[in-house]
Amino acid sequence: MSQKSGKDSKALTFAKRTASTLGLWGVVTAGFVSRLGWAYVALIGLLVMLATIEFFRMLRDGGVKGFPGYGILLALAYSVGLYVFLLGDGVPVWFDGLAVFAAVAGAFALQLRRPIEGLASMTGVAMNFFGFIYIAFLFNFAARLVFAVPGPGEVPGAMVLLWGIAVTKFTDMGAYIVGSAIGRHKMIPHVSPGKTWQGFGGAIVFALLAGCGLYTLFREDMPNFSSGLHLLGGWPVVIGMSIALSLVAVVGDLAESILKRSLAVKDSGQVLPGIGGALDLIDSLCFTLPLLFFYVTWATTG
Repeated sequence: MSQKSGKDSKALTFAKRTASTLGLWGVVTAGFVSRLGWAYVALIGLLVMLATIEFFRMLRDGGVKGFPGYGILLALAYSVGLYVFLLGDGVPVWFDGLAVFAAVAGAFALQLRRPIEGLASMTGVAMNFFGFIYIAFLFNFAARLVFAVPGPGEVPGAMVLLWGIAVTKFTDMGAYIVGSAIGRHKMIPHVSPGKTWQGFGGAIVFALLAGCGLYTLFREDMPNFSSGLHLLGGWPVVIGMSIALSLVAVVGDLAESILKRSLAVKDSGQVLPGIGGALDLIDSLCFTLPLLFFYVTWATTG
């Protein structure tokens, strides 16, 4: 490939990625403006199901015999049950434990119908459980976060969720833009050959820009405690959490790279031109939003 065609290919990929990103932000903004609880959980649930379907397709393409029907059904049942509880009186303490039990026991029960094929049999069981935890359980912290903040309205934590998404996606954007422009030194080539230390620096800078920028513009719309103290605790927490989320976002992005390289697949899907599939979209959010939820829970109950 000539140098010019390589640059044209990068420019086309960047254009597609930008168009997909703008479209996604349009959908997110529409849901945010609606301020309706069902609109939030519907979008989150859709992404959970698309990503779960893609995950089992990746397993199939990688030669792993899992239990896709059961895995997809479990993700659907867990998500619907969680949303019903969140929109109602809150999630009971037994709910997550029951889901984990169903994920493990159900996969083993289905394996009883198949002949034992050495380690491949345990791999199928383990990957079913992993898929549930990785996608349906972790990404649904987005839904939990919306309702975790005490306050008025159907979605009191909407601004906190938007802040977390913005910091995470700006991390991805910064890594891609800076890495593509000036990336020279490989970061972890055995996992992701395209990741560079320059891109890593760009990821942190862009995360700080998003975190501090949104906090400056929408501070008054962020939730406050009854004492008047801001939920994000002021500039030290905003800066610290922006950096923490960016670091975890990089780990989340590389985690999916490990999965794809292990299964020898390029993308989880082609739903979003320039980005890939739904799992490519939410991989880093599966790590950042639980961390943000844990902070919010600690801040509101501690």
